[in-house]
Amino acid sequence: MQDDADRQTETRALLSELGTAMIASGQPVQEIEEELAEVSARLGYPDVQTAVGPTGLMVTLTPGGASTYRSAHAGLRLHQSASVRLIRHQLLVGELTVAAARDELTATATRPVQQPQWLVALAWPVLAVGIALILQPGWANVAAAAVGALIVLALVQLAERYEVVKALLPTLAAFAVSLVVFGAADAGLLEGPLRTVLPPLAVLLPGALVVNGMSELASGHMQAGSARLAYGLAQLGLFALGLLMATALLRIPTQTLVNLRVDEIGWAGAPVGLVLIGASICLMEGVPLRLQGWVLLVLSLAFGAQVAGQELGSIALGGFVGAIAASLGASIVELRRPLLPRLVLFLPAFWLLVPGSLGLVGVTELAAGRESVTDVALGLLGVAIAISLGLLVGSSVGRALRGRFAAPVDPEAAAGTVGTPGSAAPAT
Repeated sequence: MQDDADRQTETRALLSELGTAMIASGQPVQEIEEELAEVSARLGYPDVQTAVGPTGLMVTLTPGGASTYRSAHAGLRLHQSASVRLIRHQLLVGELTVAAARDELTATATRPVQQPQWLVALAWPVLAVGIALILQPGWANVAAAAVGALIVLALVQLAERYEVVKALLPTLAAFAVSLVVFGAADAGLLEGPLRTVLPPLAVLLPGALVVNGMSELASGHMQAGSARLAYGLAQLGLFALGLLMATALLRIPTQTLVNLRVDEIGWAGAPVGLVLIGASICLMEGVPLRLQGWVLLVLSLAFGAQVAGQELGSIALGGFVGAIAASLGASIVELRRPLLPRLVLFLPAFWLLVPGSLGLVGVTELAAGRESVTDVALGLLGVAIAISLGLLVGSSVGRALRGRFAAPVDPEAAAGTVGTPGSAAPAT
């Protein structure tokens, strides 16, 4: 009896640690609950009950039995998320014991990026340049985006040391970048400053929060979805506040706060920007070299589908089709190569959809008096709902395909695909 009680305690601890790691990876709560149930059934507890939220979860193995609560730790980078995904897979196929899996999860949480710090820092302006080449492809705009990214990087590093900077980071980052960009626009050095502000801030914008919140609401998880959505919208407000403070200080007229796109570079800007976005995200997030080609493939699928949807319909249709392509494409790759984690392949493409950027434009125009509350609210909700529905459709079709056509795992291929958790991935 005591042995069974100890086993249940260890299993609950494992599921709570695995679940909070998945929360830190950025997965919606409905996916976490489904995948924890699969692991629990494999470990001999098919009646598990979980209550997952954005900041923690509760697990009980039997109805009315003892429960374990655990708070989620800070967000994980993609190389850590890949290890979490691999640990879950090894539990499902019986390659890890409960105790070994807990040890691996502990090691994963503290595993650093293997790239040199100067290379990771360089990825910030490269990412901003890549987004600018797609969002605002003007030569002066691209240069301003790179300078703004260096400012954001400096503020992020300060936020790691000072709590007050961390709390005010959205407003401070938007204020500092806007001073540079709108100052340059006021001096006649560039046009379209509002869209130029977005690329340096894109890495901080809460687009994933808003879309995940809508996805969770659509799945019936009202508490998690509403909390995430409210937090994301509040973050957008803080970014808009910093931007408007800068324009007020510089006395920028409200007619300058217009959603104007500059296109001086031409058709070559988008494919070059796409490659730069993929490479910089992989550097920032520590994605191993052997996964980067797959990341770029899914990224390209999402971008192509998004552009096609926008040409055929609207921004919302582009977001819907792009989300389907990203989610389903990542699922199909994982279907054929089970140890290529879907989440790691999908998230960079998800960030490319830039729902947070579109939201910041709308909130800023609203605060400047250029748009009505109704127009901004409908625009924000329309894009967020479209991407959320695309995410749900893509992931649902992917799960159906995985259930019918899942390929067996080749141990030799596994060894050459993702490093085992607990062993550091080689530097790229």
